Amino acid sequence: MNQDFEDYYKAIYGERWKHLRKALLETSPSFPFTGSFIVSPYYMDPASVRAAESLRLAENGTIFDACAAPGGKSLVIAASLPRSAFLMANELSRERRRRLLNVLDSHLSSEARARVTVSGFDAASLGGKADYRERFSGVFLDAPCSSERHVIQNEKALSRWTAARPRFLAQRQWALLSSCFLMLKPGASLVYATCAISAEENDGVAEKLLAKYKSGAALDPPDFPEGEQTGFGRIILPDRSGGSGPMYVARFIKRMF
Repeated sequence: MNQDFEDYYKAIYGERWKHLRKALLETSPSFPFTGSFIVSPYYMDPASVRAAESLRLAENGTIFDACAAPGGKSLVIAASLPRSAFLMANELSRERRRRLLNVLDSHLSSEARARVTVSGFDAASLGGKADYRERFSGVFLDAPCSSERHVIQNEKALSRWTAARPRFLAQRQWALLSSCFLMLKPGASLVYATCAISAEENDGVAEKLLAKYKSGAALDPPDFPEGEQTGFGRIILPDRSGGSGPMYVARFIKRMF
């Protein structure tokens, strides 16, 4: 047991932590995702499906999936993509990008696959490039995060955990989210999602976006019924969702002036 880990999350969740901890140690549920343009089912946590479905899709233009691997959420977006719209599934890691390509090739119909491109950019830097400013008609950011469910189930990862981990990841998440907002067209939808359970990586990052861009950014609260309300989004936690999650979702709209 890593006492620092225990103390950190107990300070957040109080007496609930023992129940949440137990749920995190169990295997998350996995169900086959099917739908339009899906030629073979892809097994994933229902909370992940809810997160991807939260993005409001424009009738045309290009959707940007900023950190797309392993590809399940890209499939969910592609399954609902209007026929005149396109998806750019982006993944910085070459190894993870290979997995992303395999998932897209294996599960999407040829018609849908033709409207999905795969890129390998660092999404945190794209917003600073003139060619990418206000380029996308929707952005989905499933940001790299603490993934406490993985940590608590992996003895080596748990032994190495320190409170610096969520703090460091929150900095990376903020760089990604700010860049994604700059790439978003006015009037378009941006979803920020993580599988973290710390407010530092969830509401803390969402709050920074609203504080920096002020009247340019507006909350557009996700409307799925599962989970519970947080300050700026919704979070599905496994102790109260039949094992599904964790999954945090905040949704924004870039205001038009």
